[in-house]
Parts: sequence; structure tokens; C-alpha cells
Amino acid sequence: MSLRGNPVHETATLPDGREVVVTLGVADDPYVARREIDTVALELRAGDEVLAALNTVLEPQHTSEARAIAREVAKRLGTGDLEPTAGALEPYADSIPAVRDGS
Repeated sequence: MSLRGNPVHETATLPDGREVVVTLGVADDPYVARREIDTVALELRAGDEVLAALNTVLEPQHTSEARAIAREVAKRLGTGDLEPTAGALEPYADSIPAVRDGS
């Protein structure tokens, strides 16, 4: 499995009560076939509103790494340690976390 057909989703409740969904998956581009896209995006949504969207350094096969990022971002958003902005999420988009097999 890859992030191309199976994006990672985590849900968090912000301190202000809004529910947000953290998603990491291959970016949509209506002009390019999905199988040809390797860009993995990190997106944060509150309902229909996109709060942040960033391209990451992940590749479609980095499913465990994407899960680790999504869990950490959701956890920190929920505690209020992380703001729901592109600037705050940028360090997560710019790194590939070390993960153990099976995570």
C-alpha cells in the first residue's frame, strides 16, 4: 500500500473545540494522472475549510512515516502545543521521521 491510494487521516479537537482532520496523501492534480504524481501533501481541514496545505518531502511509499507525522500533529494540535497554520506545520512537511517497522 502507498499514500497514492491510501492517504493517512488523523482527527484532533483543537482547544477552541473545532474538530480538524490531518491528512497526508498524494496530492490531487486534475491535469495529471494520479499514478504519475509523487508529491505527498500534508493538509489540515476544519470541515470544508482548508486551514493549511503543504507539500512534503515524503514519497508515496512512506506510509509509516506519514502515520507518525499525522499522529504527532494531531496530538500536538489537540493539546494546543501546535497552531493550525502552514507555518507551524512546516517542520513536519520538511522532515522524514525515523519509524520502527510495524508502526
